[in-house]
Amino acid sequence: MLRQLYIKNFALIDELDMEFRSGFSVMTGETGAGKSIILGAIGLLLGQRADSKTVKMGTDRCVIEAHFDLSRYGMQDFFAQNDIDFDAEDTIIRRELTSAGKSRAFINDTPVALTMLKELGEQLVDVHSQHQNLLLSKQDFQLSVVDVIAQDAKELDDYQQAYTRYHDLNKEEVRVREEIEQGRQAVDFLQFQYDELSNAKLHDGEQEELEQRSETMTHSEDIKTALYEAENALSDDERGVVSNLKKSASALQGIERVYPEVAELAERISSCYIELKDVADEVNGKLDGVDFNPAELDAVNARLDKIYDLQKKYKADTVGALLAIQQELGRKLSNIENSDEALAALERQVAQAKQQAQAKADVLTKKRQQAAAVIQQQMQSRLVPLGMPHVRFQIVISPSELGRTGQDSVAFLFSANTSTPLQPVAQVASGGEIARVMLSLKAMISGAVKLPTIIFDEIDTGVSGKIAEQMAQMMAEMGRNDRQVISITHLPQIAALGTTHYKVYKDETPQGTTTHMQLLTADERVHEIAQMLSGSDVTAAAIQHAKELLRPVVTK
Repeated sequence: MLRQLYIKNFALIDELDMEFRSGFSVMTGETGAGKSIILGAIGLLLGQRADSKTVKMGTDRCVIEAHFDLSRYGMQDFFAQNDIDFDAEDTIIRRELTSAGKSRAFINDTPVALTMLKELGEQLVDVHSQHQNLLLSKQDFQLSVVDVIAQDAKELDDYQQAYTRYHDLNKEEVRVREEIEQGRQAVDFLQFQYDELSNAKLHDGEQEELEQRSETMTHSEDIKTALYEAENALSDDERGVVSNLKKSASALQGIERVYPEVAELAERISSCYIELKDVADEVNGKLDGVDFNPAELDAVNARLDKIYDLQKKYKADTVGALLAIQQELGRKLSNIENSDEALAALERQVAQAKQQAQAKADVLTKKRQQAAAVIQQQMQSRLVPLGMPHVRFQIVISPSELGRTGQDSVAFLFSANTSTPLQPVAQVASGGEIARVMLSLKAMISGAVKLPTIIFDEIDTGVSGKIAEQMAQMMAEMGRNDRQVISITHLPQIAALGTTHYKVYKDETPQGTTTHMQLLTADERVHEIAQMLSGSDVTAAAIQHAKELLRPVVTK
C-alpha cells in the first residue's frame, strides 16, 4: 500500500510530504483546490507521459516520490526478474522531471525505463477516474473483468500459445498460396530462364580459363618471339649458355686430378648445366606449342561473349553466381511442380493447429461462462443496496471467430427497471447508475486481484444521500481486506465514513497560489464535513449533522 507521498515543485505544489494509512481514506477539498494535481503526480509515478509545463514556474526540476509497503502482496518476482533490489516494507518509486523536458524514473534508486515503471505501477495502484466509466462500452474491458473473476490466466496463456501457432501457420499457408499462384503465372518464363542457363552448360572456373586462353592466343606472336629469343640464348651452339656451361664444366673436370680444389666448382657448374638444359628443353617445347589459330580464338571469344551476355542479363558477376541462379530457378520449378502436395501438407498442419486452438478455446469459454454466472449473481447483490431494487445485470457470451483472446464476444446487459428490456449497459445506464456499476465491478475485482491501493476519483458523481452512504460502505469494506482505498469526494456521506480524512486546499501568497494537503484531526473533520453540508457559512445545525454522520467512525 501507499505509505508516503512526496511532491516538490509540481504545478501549484511547492512541497508536499504526506503519510497515508491502510483501510478506507477520503480526500476532500473545494473544486480547483488541487486534488487533480495530486492525482496527476501519482499518475507520473505510475508511468504516464510527462509534460515539462507541469514543473512549477521558476524552478528547474520537480520530484515525485512514493514509498510502498508490499510485504503482503508477493511481488518479489518482479524485482528479481528485473534485477532490482527488493525491500518489501519500503519500496520507493521516484520520478524526476526538468523544465527542459528531461525525465528520469527510479525504482529503489535503480534507474528504469518508463515502460518498466508503468508495468510496476499497474500492480501497485488503480486510479479510477470518471473517464474510466467509458470503459463499460468497450468489449475488451468487459472481457477482462470476466477473465479476472474466472482466474483463467493459465488457460488463456495455453490458448494463446496454440492460437499463435495456428495464426502463424495460417499466414504461411496464405504466403505459400500466393507464391504458388505467382509461380504458376510465371512458370513459362521461369522455365525459359532455366533452360537458357542449363543449355549454356556452364561450369565453375570456365570464365577464367577462357579469358586466359583468349589472352594467350591474341598475343601469340609476341609469345613466340620471346620464347625463341630465350631458347636461342640458352641453346645456341656457339654462344648459348647451355653449351658454354658444358664447356666450362669439361675444362675444370680436366684439371681435377692435378688441381683438386676445382672439383666442387666443376660439380656446381655441372648441376647448373643440367638445370638449364632442362629449362631450355621446356622453352623449346612451349615454342612448338604456341600456334595462332584464328578459328579457335573466335570460338573462345564467342563463348566468352555468351557468358558475358548471361551475366549482364541475370545481373551476376561470375559463372558461379549464374550457376546459383540456375539452381534457384530449378528449385522454384520443382516447388511449383510439387506445390499441390506441399500445400496439402501445410493445409493439414493448419487444420490440426486450428483444432488444437479450438479445443483450448472451448476450455476458456467454459471457465468464462462459469465466471459470468458468478458475476451476475454478485452484481445483483451489490447493486440492490445501492438503490436499484429491480436491477437486472446479465452477461452474454457469444461465439466469434478465433482471435487473440479466444472465441468469445462479451456484452454486459443492464436494466434498472422491470419494465425496461436488457440493453448494453453503456447505452441505457445513467451517469449515477454507471458509477454504481463500476464501483460494484471494482469491489468484485478487488477481491480476486491483489492490488495494494485503489483510488476512486469522484466515483460518487450522480448519486447522493443514502446511496452515497451505501457506496462509501462498499469502499470501506474493500479497505478492510489488506487493501488501501482512497476516495476523492464532494459528498459528506462518503467523507464521513473514511477512517482517515485528508483535505486539499489552496493558499494565496504574495509569491502566488500554492496547493497544500493535510491530515485532519477529529475536530477538523467535523468542521470540514459541516462545511460540505452547509457551504462556507458553517451553521450549528451543520456541525450537529456532521457529528451525527461521523458517530460510527473511529477517527484516527
